[in-house]
Amino acid sequence: MFQVKRLQPELITPAKPTPQETKFLSDIDDQEGFRFQVPIIMCYKDNPSVNKNRNPVKAIKEALSRALVYYYPLAGRLREGPNKKLVVDCNGEGILFVEASADVTLEQLGDKILPPCPLLEEFLFNFPGSDGIIGCPLLLFQVTCLTCGGFILALRLNHTMCDAPGLLLFLKAIAEMARGAHAPSILPVWERELLFARDPPRITCAHHEYEDVIDHSDGSYASSNQSNMVQRSFYFGAKEMRVLRKQIPPHLISTCSTFDLITACLWKCRTLALRINPKQVVRVSCMVNARGKHHNVRLPLGYYGNAFAFPAAVSKAESLCKNPLGYALELVKKAKATMNEEYLRSVADLLVLRGRPQYSSTGSNFLVSDITRVGFGDVNFGWGQPVFAGPTKAVDLISLYIQHKNNIEDGILVPMWLPFSAMERFQQELERITQEPKEDICNNLRSTRIMSMM
Repeated sequence: MFQVKRLQPELITPAKPTPQETKFLSDIDDQEGFRFQVPIIMCYKDNPSVNKNRNPVKAIKEALSRALVYYYPLAGRLREGPNKKLVVDCNGEGILFVEASADVTLEQLGDKILPPCPLLEEFLFNFPGSDGIIGCPLLLFQVTCLTCGGFILALRLNHTMCDAPGLLLFLKAIAEMARGAHAPSILPVWERELLFARDPPRITCAHHEYEDVIDHSDGSYASSNQSNMVQRSFYFGAKEMRVLRKQIPPHLISTCSTFDLITACLWKCRTLALRINPKQVVRVSCMVNARGKHHNVRLPLGYYGNAFAFPAAVSKAESLCKNPLGYALELVKKAKATMNEEYLRSVADLLVLRGRPQYSSTGSNFLVSDITRVGFGDVNFGWGQPVFAGPTKAVDLISLYIQHKNNIEDGILVPMWLPFSAMERFQQELERITQEPKEDICNNLRSTRIMSMM
């Protein structure tokens, strides 16, 4: 039990005058499926040797104001034009900032700061009227000082403005300025026209993620009210990955990534847990970043808009549930391999031609995103690296893969969001598929004994 005391929220505006103008979002940015808020939490220990007399609230608030000079569209407000097109009114109104203190230490909080963070409301208070998509602040920051000298920075982002790598650019700019820099080391680039639809728009790829399918399920997921939905996180360490790799064919072992394997495993276990009708088409959509050389999408280094697509693997539920894990794995790999510049252009064209539709939001669809390499854990405001940094929970159908170090090893933490009864079954299925066979446990123990005798 602890108390959080908050001061009244204030608007942080750019430290210098910025252009008063209107900027269009890209046709990837403003799709219906991105019109939601994303919560992030970052927890820092006290570092008296570096910051004897520095106040983290003051340091971050000042750096935030200076960073907004460069990222001034984030201080504006969204407006919706014809055909649901979103534009930013760069009016410099500012982002919402809250100063708070809590009579608790990081050590006392323990694992409660990890997803699905049950204390999120304490460290990121939702001020009434602040969480809309249109006409509201695009970011909310709350910095909460703890009795141990550490602090928690929690924020909420309107996803239409940035994806995870884009948000990281902004956070690193704030961090650099909090440490004394005069300007960001990577200057931001707007240029959202780079991901406008083509003229004329033309759909050239299959986009299962936006297809409506006939729902043969019993409706338990779609009809579930919020009170019946639960969040839990599941950890994948060396043991779990070793067991999963033993279940896939040799020709896939050398070419599958950790992400591919975890995604195949979760997709299968989730489908089993939801008891979806065998005839139902089920999908898993893998969010694939378009930045970098791999996908041949040429974007400037400082581009901070949404730059990803989520191609979907598709299967009948019966085939997914009855086949070995390698079946799901091959489908996931094939779906990811479709991502390239043409695929992203085709997505933008589809969104314009079809009125910016929502991705399929039935329980038979599942979205996953790997943010283990994004770099939230590298954001240093002058107090060193955070002890934890990343999303606080699954967001509806979306699960995020988060880098996490437990007491023993580095692994991956995955928050899931399911109806209560399905969550119980999901946990059982996951335990079953990641359970080490008895003979392997005996062999490992024997190897350990031999090593200890040498």
